[in-house]
Amino acid sequence: MSLVTEEIKASASEMYHGDEICQEKYKFLLEEVGMPRGLLPLRGIEECRYVKETCFVWLKQKKSITRKFDKIGKLVSYTPEVTTVVEKNKIEKLTGVKTKEPLVWIKLSNIYVDDPPAGKLTFKTHVGLSKSFPISAFEIEDQVKEKKEDKDQVKASVVEVVKEV
Repeated sequence: MSLVTEEIKASASEMYHGDEICQEKYKFLLEEVGMPRGLLPLRGIEECRYVKETCFVWLKQKKSITRKFDKIGKLVSYTPEVTTVVEKNKIEKLTGVKTKEPLVWIKLSNIYVDDPPAGKLTFKTHVGLSKSFPISAFEIEDQVKEKKEDKDQVKASVVEVVKEV
């Protein structure tokens, strides 16, 4: 049963259909709120909606998927319908996302950036348990390469300035 009512669907300020445009839009939104673009690696997205007034996001994909985040060794499952409310450095009221712990799947409810300079994301469950991981574990490989290139460029600039002095 969908958590998204007809009223919510009708109030969407932005609505897109098709995997390609939905991938682009929700990854852009993640980046805008300070989250890594690879955090919700959904596939076969049929529809995405965004309600600007409440910051509510609804993503509908063809089928459930499970993804392993190799850098942290965690399995995460995404149902066909994922909903959330986004804010700067926060994802709240998350539905449709579970993580595999040793014996059980646990629903995630909130994700937030602890302290942006520290580079940690904290995941909370409905029962209050939480765990933190490096943001880099959820970035798309192209992002990681770009950041490394940017750092290398800054280092080269600093070396040049130091040589000039």
